[in-house]
Amino acid sequence: MSITQFETFHALHRGDSPLILCNVWDGGSARMMRSLGAKAIATTSAGLAWALGVADGNKLPVDLLLHAAATIVRAVPDLPVSIDMEAGYSDDPAAVADLARQILATGVVGVNIEDGAGSPDLLAAKIAAIRAALGPGLFINARTDVYLRGLAPAGERAAEVVRRGALYAAAGASGLFPAGVTDPQEIKHIADNINVPLNVMARPGLLPAADLATLGVRRLSAGSALPEQLWGRVAALGGAFLRDGISDPICADPMPYGQINALMAGAPA
Repeated sequence: MSITQFETFHALHRGDSPLILCNVWDGGSARMMRSLGAKAIATTSAGLAWALGVADGNKLPVDLLLHAAATIVRAVPDLPVSIDMEAGYSDDPAAVADLARQILATGVVGVNIEDGAGSPDLLAAKIAAIRAALGPGLFINARTDVYLRGLAPAGERAAEVVRRGALYAAAGASGLFPAGVTDPQEIKHIADNINVPLNVMARPGLLPAADLATLGVRRLSAGSALPEQLWGRVAALGGAFLRDGISDPICADPMPYGQINALMAGAPA
């Protein structure tokens, strides 16, 4: 019996080494990461929104999200794909579940969904609605913003993440993502006190993946770090070119045109 992409994605969270995800924002970046050895593909909501000229933060029109999901799946049909659906673009759990159904229909096998500044009970209700509507065949990674938004006092954040993690897991979450945590002791405390795979996000000072594995981390995401780097680099080069019209800097050290075009033209292995 062949293994489905959902089963592959699920298994990647159970290995000895964390699943490392260089979050992408379109079909081209997905193909790039695949060519570099990515075992799975996940989006960054920020990078995807920025590429479409929209601000991050639940502002992306749903039709654009679904189009992006389908485009990425089409670009890398041999890899599992997870889509960041932010907070689900609605406070109505039924509407969020319907959006998850539409995302799943594009060929996606996983989603990220976050609590943001909202109520943990609301996210739990959204997760429960998704699970009830779609069954077990979707990896639901529950992101909590306790660290990113300082939703608990320093010293109490790991315990709050564990509390929310239990709520989300009971609702049907497949994984827990406390974005922004970097302290090794707090990471270990969270990993030791939850019963789903732990996902952390690249931040300055975060331990390397091999060390994170010993703390219990099973997934490491780049988040919006790569598009932030790209936007910074393009702004510096583009601004200089607009100012002085000197060509050499914007032509220095490129990935060759032919190599990029071949990457986009080639059929996935």
